[in-house]
Amino acid sequence: MNKKVVIGAAVSVILLAVLCVGIATTEWDDHVTNDQPHEVPVFPTDDGDSIWDENGELKEESLGYTIFEKYGLALIPLAVLMFGAMVGGVCIAKEEVEKDDSN
Repeated sequence: MNKKVVIGAAVSVILLAVLCVGIATTEWDDHVTNDQPHEVPVFPTDDGDSIWDENGELKEESLGYTIFEKYGLALIPLAVLMFGAMVGGVCIAKEEVEKDDSN
């Protein structure tokens, strides 16, 4: 087997394992208990309320807190995987095909 194929397969297995661990350790109960639509709170139009609490920390119901605090472990392997796919696509696009023009 080609050395690049073995390395690529090993990296893929490691990323899959990290992704599975991230999904398994995420607390999904807060987000999948509703089986019917519910009203989504909107941001207020006045400056009195914001996504920050009085201590300067993100409120737990804000989108930033949900993405980075609750799903952070699942988000990082996905970001690495997407970056790898982008780099791989660029490398494949740059490959030169060796052609035999002797005929």
